[in-house]
Amino acid sequence: MLRLILIAAAIAVACRMLLGKWPWEYLRGGSIRSQALFRARELLGVRANADRKEIIAAHKRLVTVVHPDRGGTGAQVHEANAARDLLLGELPDES
Repeated sequence: MLRLILIAAAIAVACRMLLGKWPWEYLRGGSIRSQALFRARELLGVRANADRKEIIAAHKRLVTVVHPDRGGTGAQVHEANAARDLLLGELPDES
């Protein structure tokens, strides 16, 4: 039994050293922020490395579809705006 515990501990330490995370951190499913970023990218239909122009163009396309004048709802427009703002906030400053 002690042998199994030592092997499990060695595997956990090796995982931490090689991959940078403890094994149980992979079971959590990611942080809330990373989940929000994933959902925003999915909503706007952009890649993870999309630039400012791509994000804004995807936002405009989505808003034209979900705008209340086109049969959408105000909540959908707010969600699209929040996704755009979140993704634009993650971009590095262009100073």
